[in-house]
Amino acid sequence: MTIVLDGTSLRIDDIVRVARRYERVVLGDDAREKVLRCRNVLEELAKVKVIYGINTGFGALSNITVSTSDLEELQLNLVRSHAAGVGPALPTDVTRAMMLHRANTLAKGLSGIRLPTLETLIAMINSRVHPIIPERGSVGASGDLAPLAHLALVMIGEGHAECSGNTMTGSEALRTASIAPVRLEAKEGLALINGTQMMTAIGALMIHDIMRLIDFAERSAALSLDVLEGLTEAFDKRLHQARPHRGQVASAQHMTELLAGGKLVGSGEHRILKGMHRQDPYSLRCVPQVMGAARDAIDYASKAIETELNSANDNPLIFPADREVLSGGNFHGQPIAIVLDMLAIAATTIGNLVERRIARLLDPKVNSGLPAFLIPRSAKPGVSSGLMTIQYTAAALASENKVMAHPASVDSIPTSAGFEDFVSMGPAAGLKLMRVEENVRAIVAIELLCAAEAAEVRGIDNVSPANSQTCSYVRKIIPRLQQDRELSQDITNLAKALKEDAFF
Repeated sequence: MTIVLDGTSLRIDDIVRVARRYERVVLGDDAREKVLRCRNVLEELAKVKVIYGINTGFGALSNITVSTSDLEELQLNLVRSHAAGVGPALPTDVTRAMMLHRANTLAKGLSGIRLPTLETLIAMINSRVHPIIPERGSVGASGDLAPLAHLALVMIGEGHAECSGNTMTGSEALRTASIAPVRLEAKEGLALINGTQMMTAIGALMIHDIMRLIDFAERSAALSLDVLEGLTEAFDKRLHQARPHRGQVASAQHMTELLAGGKLVGSGEHRILKGMHRQDPYSLRCVPQVMGAARDAIDYASKAIETELNSANDNPLIFPADREVLSGGNFHGQPIAIVLDMLAIAATTIGNLVERRIARLLDPKVNSGLPAFLIPRSAKPGVSSGLMTIQYTAAALASENKVMAHPASVDSIPTSAGFEDFVSMGPAAGLKLMRVEENVRAIVAIELLCAAEAAEVRGIDNVSPANSQTCSYVRKIIPRLQQDRELSQDITNLAKALKEDAFF
């Protein structure tokens, strides 16, 4: 399929399709006309007015007027000087998402970019020319200046890029893809580097991934509840209609569907007859309330991210109909930084809940008669440890997440000689969020691994049909535990599968 950019209708799914499936991008006809009209108005106004960012310096140097003869050098120096990032390169999917988001923002026809410059960016996306962008160096104030400057460097034939599976100079990458480098004109450097593309790109990809994680975490919860002979009444729709948070209702419905037909789950009376507690612990009973809150956080975040994907978030903006150039603060990352922090908190909460069920599955005091640490029946307890240490890994990851769930968006540090005196720290929030998602995915993989082992003990025919299907998928990746073995690769392989669309 082809994604048509119009500046107004880009969706999170489009970001995923282009960033990870390499689908093609084209500029819509209406957007093309808007870009041309905006550029014409900008060039006319720049001849008669002093306009910030067009014929002045930037930030704390904005009071300096730049002569017409120096405008190209001004834009070139802006890109070069702001390419000051450090650290490992961003993952390719984040880079591609950034490129797509920037192209869509420019397609709104409010940034003053020339049409050939925008077309160059789109050609790079389609030709898989991926700038090498260091992940650190942005405070999310005037947007993601450093990351976007590294992106723009490749557009002018400088910096470094990945192309055809190899890392090379920007000029070599463009030449390989038969793309001519851009010669920046007035306002173009600023239009390319001023925006929230890095943090928003991360947010879009993480929303997709965490939504998948919620589905898997509810599947793993249902399988654990089944093998622990849990209660189904906690998911009765009447309970959740009495407290109708949208996410909670959806989660309870999902759990009900997953548990339908299971022979091990029962009612409170059933539990009393077996000498068990009448109610389950919160990690089982409160799945809809906890997972539902994460679902609601995703809903809010999705609206905010998709709004930003279709926003003009650079400065200044040109309004052709009014023939005016307005300077403001649409580049500021706070709306996205807060969302990214909220997503990290929601994902951390999921991991915390899952870890508690892992501990329960392995603890012979509370796992409803399952073997201690799910040591295989054929092995000798004490001689074999079974899955004992796998819970340590889950606990370590959950605890690391608690540290990273501390919000970055409440921090600020002045830059540009105090001119940019309050910053968002959105990029830091995004980088933390990616690590949290990776950790939670591993924690969910651990629960699936443990719960599938427990289902083998109970008998696969006794769990619900949906839970039996979950076990089958786990077994395609991880063999049953017959004796102690290295578990690291099992976790890694299953966690990787959870990110692949083909798993379910």
